[in-house]
Amino acid sequence: MCFVFQGRYTITKVNKMARYKIDIEYDGTDLIGWQENQQGPSVQSLLQDAIYKFCSEKTEVYSAGRTDAGVHAICMSAHFDLEKDTTPETIMRAMNFYLTNKPVAVLNCEKVDDDFHARFDCIKRCYKYIVLNRQSPVVLNKNRVWWVPQYLDIDAIKNAAKLLVGKHDFTSFRAAQCQAKSPIKTLDVCNITKNGDEIIFAFEARSFLHHQVRNMVGTLVEIGMGKDLDINKIFEEKNRSAAGINAPACGLYFVRAIYAKGDDSESA
Repeated sequence: MCFVFQGRYTITKVNKMARYKIDIEYDGTDLIGWQENQQGPSVQSLLQDAIYKFCSEKTEVYSAGRTDAGVHAICMSAHFDLEKDTTPETIMRAMNFYLTNKPVAVLNCEKVDDDFHARFDCIKRCYKYIVLNRQSPVVLNKNRVWWVPQYLDIDAIKNAAKLLVGKHDFTSFRAAQCQAKSPIKTLDVCNITKNGDEIIFAFEARSFLHHQVRNMVGTLVEIGMGKDLDINKIFEEKNRSAAGINAPACGLYFVRAIYAKGDDSESA
């Protein structure tokens, strides 16, 4: 905050805004998703409320990705501007204090350049999806995995997943309400691993279409069940009905956002 002088008189007061980047984790089970609206608590609204309670400033928080209701985040990046003269450490402690008993926590806070943008500067977004493949129902990880009791052929899933990698028209894997201008996306990574009863799907790309990850997982799971689905034919048809089901939100996690080449840190 500073004052501008003309001669002996103060003619105006100028407030210097500072921009901060935060990394957060959240359990999306009882949230309506990232975006603030009137239907219920969102990640964005909880963060903005915490900031307001801390410094009485109304500011908009912008994220690297806008997750749907029920989707979780291990390390979502976001940014906002403040007039208050403070430190990143103070902001993190204060926000976490006002987020007590909320399904959101701030993992890190740092001051960044004024032109940094959590969404537009992100060069890669990483997601994972967890399927629990066993006959026994879910207890400890309820609302955090997709329980599939039917046997899944992991080799069939892996072989089909390879065909998703690369630059394709993902029309068949986008939601009807998707607002992206183009269905053409480049999927950089689609890795499938098995850890005990869990099948973990890892995806990386600069950007994704609405429901693209969940529709890809649903399709791959149906292939693992033995359903006759051909990835190449699905691409060719360019029709949502050609692909498999939309996997439930509970198994999806935003893992991290990457802002610089070679940045492999977990809190990027």
